[in-house]
Amino acid sequence: MHPLLTRQLAADFCCTEHDILDAQHHFTVFTPHPDRRQYQEISPCMLKIAVVNGKLLFTGREDIIARCRELYSGANAPWFMEAENLAALNAELSAFGAKIRHARPFYISTTSMPVPEQTFTIRRYRGKEIEQFRGDDRFGNAYGFCETAPDMLGVAAMSDGRLLGMAGVSADSPLLWQIGIDVLPEARGQGVAAALVSHIRNDVLAEGRLPYYGTSISHLASQRVALSAGFRPAWFELVAAPIG
Repeated sequence: MHPLLTRQLAADFCCTEHDILDAQHHFTVFTPHPDRRQYQEISPCMLKIAVVNGKLLFTGREDIIARCRELYSGANAPWFMEAENLAALNAELSAFGAKIRHARPFYISTTSMPVPEQTFTIRRYRGKEIEQFRGDDRFGNAYGFCETAPDMLGVAAMSDGRLLGMAGVSADSPLLWQIGIDVLPEARGQGVAAALVSHIRNDVLAEGRLPYYGTSISHLASQRVALSAGFRPAWFELVAAPIG
């Protein structure tokens, strides 16, 4: 476990760093920590579950956590996110006015690496320079324009004055910055995504933050980008939201 990730998950799941590193499941009532990740945060927090370090972390509303403790104290963490288990969890949540919102794998990269030379050129953006892309549907993954997790850095691939793709990073917390990537359809399959993610990973590490990358369970192309850019699986996270 990288020490910044340990600190981050302790803040996110309302527990201690020791809890992250031990071999036990943990169940805590959610209390907002100032250093928690806040990108598109769901409020109120009904339930969050992490699979990490071979065990489960639960945090959320007190009554939901009490029920989870009854059901999952002996759960097998590596297999917890099987479809059958998620269906059963969703049925339990419905009694509390909640439902599963999403369940995603997350990757981290801890070391800056050289990026192989490419045929395209790289252009960087910082802070207010990113504002020019607000409302640009081509780059909805690269930039979130989230007030609680501001977009900090951007990296674009350019060829003959044309944008091929864009990676952006948001300050989801003081410790972890999240990478998003968009590549235009005509430029896909040319290594643009992995190169941009690699460049912005190096930029984030230079800022003293830990870069992380989240995607969908079934988005294999996105997962391949993470792996090609030197990221490794770090944890899996489920988030519930109020019904409605």
